[in-house]
Amino acid sequence: MGLFSFSRKPKASELGPEAFDFAENWSIEVMPRTAAKIEDFRTLLPKGTRVYIAHIAGTPIEDMVATAKRLNEQGFPVMPHFPARCIADAATLEDWIKRYREEADVRQALLLGGGSSTPEGELHSSIEMIETGLFDRHGFTHLHIAGHPEGNGDIDKDASTTNVDAALLWKQDFSSRTDADMAIATQFAFEAEVVTDWAERIRDMGVTLPIHVGIAGPAKLQTLIKYAVSCGVGPSLKVLQKRALDVTRLLLPYEPTEVVAGLADYKAKHPDSLIEQLHVFPLGGIQPAAEWMARHATADSKVAAG
Repeated sequence: MGLFSFSRKPKASELGPEAFDFAENWSIEVMPRTAAKIEDFRTLLPKGTRVYIAHIAGTPIEDMVATAKRLNEQGFPVMPHFPARCIADAATLEDWIKRYREEADVRQALLLGGGSSTPEGELHSSIEMIETGLFDRHGFTHLHIAGHPEGNGDIDKDASTTNVDAALLWKQDFSSRTDADMAIATQFAFEAEVVTDWAERIRDMGVTLPIHVGIAGPAKLQTLIKYAVSCGVGPSLKVLQKRALDVTRLLLPYEPTEVVAGLADYKAKHPDSLIEQLHVFPLGGIQPAAEWMARHATADSKVAAG
């Protein structure tokens, strides 16, 4: 069974245990401080789940590497963030890469410009990190890049997609010159159509990289709105705003059921889509997100996880 198996768009309440093969087809994001609250990830995540480690400005590299080592030792492939604007120069970048490789056996990286508007040093973008050649030189097997289905106001201040599109095409070209497997991990969105329209548009541009769609895990509505605004989520934010106006749903926790069902319906109708899997942002906590995903896993996933 592939990631999506619906032949029609289900109602939100119908998203059942046969919906997805989650054992190999979803990933999750943690931070060192949130990961520290989980005693053993093997009790929560299916075997082989890729775990991204978000690098928030100010987080010591030692904490990042220690978290990566722990997760790796528990059997999970680890993909730490490399935020360019938080890295002083190429020498610092190489130091980080060496620490990850030598201390935690990390071979995967998510390459980002980073959330900071002011670079700490010479590096300003993921392209500049790629151009150093350090990831290939040190044997990284997977390099993921950021995708922005709703644009990025920090990169395109005129509300266009000119710069993000140009950067994506540059990275698409680079994918033919590296031995590393590449994919696009997107910002989370709350409406499937926003993502699917974008996936079609970039494919028409010539992009062939697989897309790992970001979704927000279960969380309080107020928490999600706060994160969505700070992360620059665009038009799909209206889904949350509409929900906030419904007093019958205001106090209920958000779950990504509707957006996931919409993606499932689209993938069933467009099996050749670039959309390949889901990436979970556990904004309401790692455990609630993992438990939600587990409830919708196939029987095969549960066997693999056990």
